[in-house]
Amino acid sequence: MSEMNRAERRWFLSGVAVCGAGVAYGQRVEVRKSGAGRIGISLDRLTSDGSAEGQEFIRVLRADLLRSGWFEEQTAARLVVLGRVQQTEGLRAEIQAIQVADKRRVLSRAFSGAPVATRALAHRVSDALVLAVSGKSGMASARLAIVGNQSGYKELYVCDADGANLRQVTQDRSIVVAPAWMPDGKNILYTSYKQGYPNIYRTGQREAVSKFGGLNASAAVSPDGRKMAVILSKDGNPELYIRDVRTGSLQRVSSTRRANEASPCWSPDGSQIAYVSDSAGRPHIYVLALKGGSPKRLSRTGSENVAPDWGVNGQLTYCSRQAGRYRIVVADPRTGVSRVLPLDGADYEDPSWMPDGRHVVVSRSVNYRSSIYLLDTQEERSISLKEGAGDWFSPACSRHY
Repeated sequence: MSEMNRAERRWFLSGVAVCGAGVAYGQRVEVRKSGAGRIGISLDRLTSDGSAEGQEFIRVLRADLLRSGWFEEQTAARLVVLGRVQQTEGLRAEIQAIQVADKRRVLSRAFSGAPVATRALAHRVSDALVLAVSGKSGMASARLAIVGNQSGYKELYVCDADGANLRQVTQDRSIVVAPAWMPDGKNILYTSYKQGYPNIYRTGQREAVSKFGGLNASAAVSPDGRKMAVILSKDGNPELYIRDVRTGSLQRVSSTRRANEASPCWSPDGSQIAYVSDSAGRPHIYVLALKGGSPKRLSRTGSENVAPDWGVNGQLTYCSRQAGRYRIVVADPRTGVSRVLPLDGADYEDPSWMPDGRHVVVSRSVNYRSSIYLLDTQEERSISLKEGAGDWFSPACSRHY
């Protein structure tokens, strides 16, 4: 912990008095969930200096924690979060989290950031609390790439994981599809028709990354950043290729006559690729080990199975058309066991795992209008992130931040 003045130190030590003496430091809270699988939490002792930034910090932090799926606010809470948020040279948050039952302090840390980055600081604290309590990564600091048509064209946008801070990235005045984050969490690959043909571009660069004759689509970079899976039709049908990012050399991975491949994604360790192929007559999800062997079909039901995404939890999610509706499926590629998330009567498409391995961000369509929603795969609840002012599609979440 950084140096503090006397008043700050007196406040920081007051956390022991809240729940009594004998607090053990640096220990992980025992997860004892309350209510519908959530941990009762109180933020009543988290205060600000009265500044607009401090009040916004508390508001954003509270929303992040409730959205995480781990917490619910309770008067008789099992976890107390206390602290002070104040303006110094920037914004500073002194945060403690104490488990009431055994008086353990599970988080004791100072966070600081620029005044203009109030929301980002709250996101960091939320993720730190989730990690301290659950041992799992949070999702609040992640960013989303989405496609929207509020300008009259399908352009690329980015926003925070809660849908705020929306910013338009492209000005192609055309059609943008299939955004995918680079492993650095800073740049995005996407397909654009701005030259009249589907070529692949990278944010921050004017020249196309891939512009072979025919289709260039669905670029996905491996976790180590060395290879790019891409769909090209330069030799006929759309096929799966792997490109060396440094040298540009190409390796054709699939060879299915009279069939089409689409939407590749990498396993977390980079040893496998999941993708879509209609080689069996209808679009299904296949998994290919890059060390050799034949592709293995994962999906078995549904008239159309598309848009796979591989999460840090080792699970695949994809979109499946069943009983006339598009549904979200979560599947274990090792065992083949899958489940369809029971949602409402809307169509849910384009799933992308959040970095917590628990939530999936999707596009949700009702009456030909599309918006961005967050799905909790454990509680099977949905939360609206972005809707109105046009239609929103194809969300992609950053994994490293």
